[in-house]
Amino acid sequence: MVKKDAKTIFEMFDQESPMATEMRRLYTNIRHIHGKKDMRSFLITSSNRGEGKSTIASHLALTVARFRGKKSLIVDADLRRPRLHRIFDVPKEPGLLECLEGKIDPMDAIQDTKVENLKVIPSGGKISSPAHLFEGDTLSEIIEKIRFYYDIVIIDSAPVIPVSDPMLIANEVDGVILVLLAGKTPRNVAIRAKNILIDGNATILGVVVNNLSEVLPYYYDYKYYGYKESEDSNG
Repeated sequence: MVKKDAKTIFEMFDQESPMATEMRRLYTNIRHIHGKKDMRSFLITSSNRGEGKSTIASHLALTVARFRGKKSLIVDADLRRPRLHRIFDVPKEPGLLECLEGKIDPMDAIQDTKVENLKVIPSGGKISSPAHLFEGDTLSEIIEKIRFYYDIVIIDSAPVIPVSDPMLIANEVDGVILVLLAGKTPRNVAIRAKNILIDGNATILGVVVNNLSEVLPYYYDYKYYGYKESEDSNG
C-alpha cells in the first residue's frame, strides 16, 4: 500500500496556480524548440538530488494530459530513489525494473492515474546498481513501444552528476530538460551537468530553474543561461 504521509499530486494541483501556468508555457516551448517538430519523448533530470526534477516532471505530465488532452505517459527511471509511485498514488511494482529485466512487457507495467489521459510506469522493485540495465537494446525497445501508444512520454531519471543512468537514457528520447534549484545550485555544478549532457550527445532542450520556495519554475533555452561562458569566468 502507498503511504499517506504526503499529498498526492492530484490533491496539490491547482489549474490556476503559477506552477500550472508555467508548465503550460514550458510544454509550448519544448514542443517545437529550435524548429524541430513532433518532439514527443522527454527526459527530465537535474544536476544533483533535491532540485525538484520529479516535481517538475509530474506537473508537466499532468498539465499535458489535462490541458492538451494528449495521451500521456510518465516513467520513473530513477531506480535508485523512485518517487513517482508516491506522487501518483500507485503501486510501486511491477514497473520499469521488471521491464528492463525482461520479466514483463512494458504495457503490463502501466498504471492508471486519476486523470484519464495520464498513465504511469513506476520504478518497480529495488536494485542498488541499475546502470547496466539501461545499456543494450532493451531500453530502446521499451521506449519505442510506449511511444507508439502514447502522444507524450516523460521520463524522470536520476541526477546527471552522481550516476550515469541519465546519459544512457538521453539518446533514446527526443530531448532533455535539466532542472536546477534557484539560489541553491552552484554555477559550476550547473555547468558541469550541462557539459556531461553535451559530451554524451544529449539534445538539451532547455533548463527549468525551479524556485521551490515560491513553487514557480522558469524556463530558459540553455544557451541563454550563461552556459556559453567559460567555466572559469566570474559571475
